[in-house]
Parts: sequence; C-alpha cells; structure tokens
Amino acid sequence: MNEPLFSYSSLWQVAFDTFRAMGCADDHAKTASDVLLSADLRGIDSHGLARLSGYVRLWEANRINSKPNLRIVHESPSTAVVDGDGGLGLVVAPFAMKVAINKAQAAGTGWVAVKGSNHFGIAGYHAMMALPHDMIGMAMTNASPLVAPTFSVERLLGTNPICVAIPAGKQPPFVADFATTTAANGKLEILQRKNEDAPQGWIQTQEGSPSTNANELKLGGALIPLGSDREHGSHKGFCLGAWVDIFSAVLSGANYGPWVPPFVSFLAPPAHPVGEGIGHFFGAMRVDAFRPADDFKHHMDQWIARFRAAKTVEGVDKLIIPGDPERESEIERRAHGIPLNPKVVDDLRALAKKMKVKVNFPD
Repeated sequence: MNEPLFSYSSLWQVAFDTFRAMGCADDHAKTASDVLLSADLRGIDSHGLARLSGYVRLWEANRINSKPNLRIVHESPSTAVVDGDGGLGLVVAPFAMKVAINKAQAAGTGWVAVKGSNHFGIAGYHAMMALPHDMIGMAMTNASPLVAPTFSVERLLGTNPICVAIPAGKQPPFVADFATTTAANGKLEILQRKNEDAPQGWIQTQEGSPSTNANELKLGGALIPLGSDREHGSHKGFCLGAWVDIFSAVLSGANYGPWVPPFVSFLAPPAHPVGEGIGHFFGAMRVDAFRPADDFKHHMDQWIARFRAAKTVEGVDKLIIPGDPERESEIERRAHGIPLNPKVVDDLRALAKKMKVKVNFPD
C-alpha cells in the first residue's frame, strides 16, 4: 500500500508549532524544524517527523532545555568548545557549525566540539552548511549506546554517524552521510512499523548470535558495527564509531561510551555521568586555504564525472555518487510531497492533540 503524501510546508508547520509549544523561541523553532524536515526531504525517514514525539517526551522528562543559553566556553583562533546547555541538538548543532564556519573564514579551518547537547538529527544538514561558503564541512555525533563492539555483547557505542560535504562546480556536491553501524537504529524502527524482519548482519542477540528480529534491541540485543562481522570488517566499523565518540565527547567534555544518555525518555540517563549531555564535533575547511576554489571545484567536477562514467556491473545503469539518492529524493518530495507511514501519521495526530497544535491531515 502506498503511503500518504504530505506537503513540505504542512509538515514543517506541525514541527514549528510543536517546538513553539515546547517553549522554544521562534528562531530556535524554525531552525529545529528546518533540520528535522531536511531528513524527510532527503529520504532519511528515520530521522525526520518520526522523531518529533521523541523530542517532546524528552522535554516532558526535563531532559531537553527549550530555552538554552548556547555559548562558547573555550576557544583558540581555529577551535572552540560549545556548551549546548541541554538544548535541542537540532538547534545546538547549527549554532556550533556556524562557529566552525566563522573560525574557518578567519583562520582557514575551524573545529568545534560540543557538550551538553541532545540528538541532532541528520549529520548531513550540518555538514552541508559549509557548502555555500566554498568550504568542506564535517559533522559527527555520538549517540545512545546500542552498539556492541566487535567480539563484545555489551552495548558500549552509539550509531555515531559521520558526514563530509564537499563543494563542486557544475556537478552537485559530494555528500557522504552514514552511520558507523551496518544500519542506523531508525532503520529498525521503520521495519518495526512495517512488521518486517531485519537483514542479516544488522543486529545480534544479547548472547552475540546473529538475528533478524527487528525488535531484538528490546530483548537486550545490540546493533553491529559497520561490516557486520569480523570477517567482513566490523573491527573497522568499531574503530570508526570509537573515533566519533572520542572526538565528539572525550574532547568536548560530553558523556561517552555507555554513559551517553538514551534517546528514549522511558530509560533514565546513567546515574553517574562522566560528562555533560551528548557530544558532537564539527569542522569547516576553506577550500582556498589549500588551492584556488574555482580550480578545486573544476577538478571535483572532473572527479565526479569520471566516477559517474565508471563501467558498472550487469543490471546497474550508473555509479551512485555519495549524496545522489538524497538529492534526488529532495527534488521528488518537494515537487510531489513527503510520504509518511500511517503509524507516524497517527503518532503526529496524537502529539498535536496533546500539544494543542493544529494539523490538517486527511483522514
């Protein structure tokens, strides 16, 4: 059955009104809505409107500060640490990325670590903020511990995504946005809503055996690092996730490893935290700090064009450049609407009623 389609503007308004009902200032509610809906536009449905009720529940549990005092607490000419004051990561992250961009404009590169934040949506939104400035953007965050490192049955890391956004000239930008697990937890949530099994290599039982049960995490199981098992490179995924955790949290003073607070409100944060909130890390690099921007973008165009022209395996028409599927999804969804799973629609209706927010969803 086809999922119902909704206009970007109508869904954005639901998000904006909900964040305002939480007590967010207009500018913060706008930023949070922009970030949240960017996920739905780009086809990353696990991190869009489906997450809105989760943010509200965290706010109700006094784990999100809707009126944070965002500030730089330590800095050098090219680096900074930002304290998110318990705010929405959807607001904290763009603030921190702007600091990185400003640092890069002055020093060539800017690097910002964040503590005291929450879930920041899709990494791609933040990294792509650098593109209009002819800069390369980077964004990463640690997350709720749902991932067992290679050879472990303990959940010690999050899905810990990484994104790099690189400008080009005539070609669209190169945007690689991915979790350091075989699949993000949100993909399991989508399967749960559809009552479908997970592919092999996504999750393991609490004893460490492979599983295809999309509800395995609720039974004490764990997500698996990128690579799925040691023979296929899960130790490399473990290294990537550890790198993100250290840059995002050990460097900033946020919680790391098993001490990262869970996204779900019904689970209490660890009783003895080792830092403040969730951590992020951002980078911005001025292209012309390395070579003339036009020269670089010309060669990026050539790089992308050559890879697009690669000979493909039988049955595949073309090579996919990182960022292509998301860009094509955004074009399609802006023109024709954003599909929402009926369970997400029902969740939004209930949320709107609770928050006294108007929705105009067809029955």
